[in-house]
Amino acid sequence: MFTAFLTGFLLGISLILVIGAQNAFVLRQGILRQHIFYVVLFCALSDLLLISIGITGISFFFNNFMTQFSNLLFGFSSIWLATYGLIRLRSVFKSNSYFEIDLSEPKSLIQTLSILAVLTFANPHVYFDTLVLIGSVSQQFSWNLKIAFATGASLASFIFFFSLGYGAKIFAPLMQRPIYWRILDLLIAVIMFTIAIKLAYEGNWL
Repeated sequence: MFTAFLTGFLLGISLILVIGAQNAFVLRQGILRQHIFYVVLFCALSDLLLISIGITGISFFFNNFMTQFSNLLFGFSSIWLATYGLIRLRSVFKSNSYFEIDLSEPKSLIQTLSILAVLTFANPHVYFDTLVLIGSVSQQFSWNLKIAFATGASLASFIFFFSLGYGAKIFAPLMQRPIYWRILDLLIAVIMFTIAIKLAYEGNWL
């Protein structure tokens, strides 16, 4: 049982460590100290839901769905991520970027979770990782061991997102200087554009 748990944990943490749009958003919210608990809980529970669905066997159905509609999903996700990247890139060239954000009205919890929901569920790779890949790997285990495997993979998500969200507070003092905020916005923009181009290429849009 421990082997199944460890396999799930290591697979989950290896997949989630890749810096993506969702992770960049969580990091930014952590630095801003806005709705951190709800943001990280939403991400962790989303992974738990998708992992559970994948391990129960729906991964096989979704694999066929992705084969048929992958180009459309990749194209939509690419456009959305590129738009979000442009928003962050514009912040890089705004004067006193940090102070404008600091003094502005923070986004409501609903607005924040709405953006996060799109970043999470409009990303085709999250389905490949959770439903297809994790779901497929779990098929080697018996039902009891699948529960241990799912627990390990889900725990990896909870540990990662809570560490990322609350650990971001460490960088908060640095963000008192506008230059560091511009660097973060530029980094997020680059990540968004890189993922958007990759998705557009994989969806045969480029």
